[in-house]
Amino acid sequence: MSIPKMMKAMTLTAYDHLELVSVPVPQPGPGEVLCRIKSVAICGSDPKMIHGGYAFTNWPPYYPFIMGHEWAGQIVALGEGVEDFKIGDRVAGEAHVGCGKCDNCKRGHYTVCLNYGHDGHDGGLDLGHRHYGFYWQGANAEYNVYKTSALHRIPDNVSYDVASMCDCAGVAFHGVQLAGVTPGGTSVVFGPGPIGLCAMQECKALGSGRVIMIGRGKKLEKARELGADVCIDFEKEDPVQRVLELTGGVGADEVMECSGAADSPMKACKLVRKTGSVALIATYHDPDVLIPVNTVNFNEIRIVGSKANPNVSEEVLNFFSTGAIQGEKLITHTFPLEEYEKAVDIFEHKKENSIKVVIHP
Repeated sequence: MSIPKMMKAMTLTAYDHLELVSVPVPQPGPGEVLCRIKSVAICGSDPKMIHGGYAFTNWPPYYPFIMGHEWAGQIVALGEGVEDFKIGDRVAGEAHVGCGKCDNCKRGHYTVCLNYGHDGHDGGLDLGHRHYGFYWQGANAEYNVYKTSALHRIPDNVSYDVASMCDCAGVAFHGVQLAGVTPGGTSVVFGPGPIGLCAMQECKALGSGRVIMIGRGKKLEKARELGADVCIDFEKEDPVQRVLELTGGVGADEVMECSGAADSPMKACKLVRKTGSVALIATYHDPDVLIPVNTVNFNEIRIVGSKANPNVSEEVLNFFSTGAIQGEKLITHTFPLEEYEKAVDIFEHKKENSIKVVIHP
């Protein structure tokens, strides 16, 4: 394939300042491949990073920085020693590649790698951990280099746009797996955003007998369209009381908290059954979120934190392929890279009933 020497890239040059520039196309090293980026989905973390909301994490680690971590594309060049992929392969990427050497990575928990941040950019020892789009150059460009361990082949019947949501749907699925789904039981999902809508469909795919979505507005209507069995508008009725009514006072078997609202973890613990599970999949603007600890203790409620999407990409791509997750119905807008700022504005401020907004570099 013909590969240019220079490429377009959308760079973050300071908080709240984006600039479209021309930069050299990166070259793949050993164990890496060069990918032509076809689709990049905007994540809820992207506007927050643009505005400086992750300064405490050192994201980004330097300027100018290329963001973008939910992506799909095609391999156009191979680095030394790459044998498990070939030029022309259609692939979806993960944001995290762990060092592979620490105890967490050896146990498969590479999204919480103990060597996070030691990637060479900070002058430290390069132990191999990368967090693409956050701590390592991302996909808001025409090309990018990736370690092969970050890549998964896309089924033939799945488009690049849908495959770019592999990360988003994977974040949902990791939380769903941690909480567990009771076959024939009742699952509750807080927040009909992209992650919540994926979690709702994943619960159904895993055999939940009834999935209840809690939210409001047009996105709640989208949840109903995508198969939610019951939709509760929290502006019109108390979700805790309603779920208890629907379950004969017992409560839901498991709850996926995808809203990020400060009071949702509290509500989740109050509407889940004794010995039930609550997965905290969202991130919160206020880190000091209250939970009813006596209820948690006396009812033996299991609360699990969930970070990113380790070891789930193959299943998620299969969900897209079979239609278990109706990915195409989640994409509401597409834009060229030149209109990235407009795309972020529409996504961040929920304009035009946006759900998932995809960029085409």
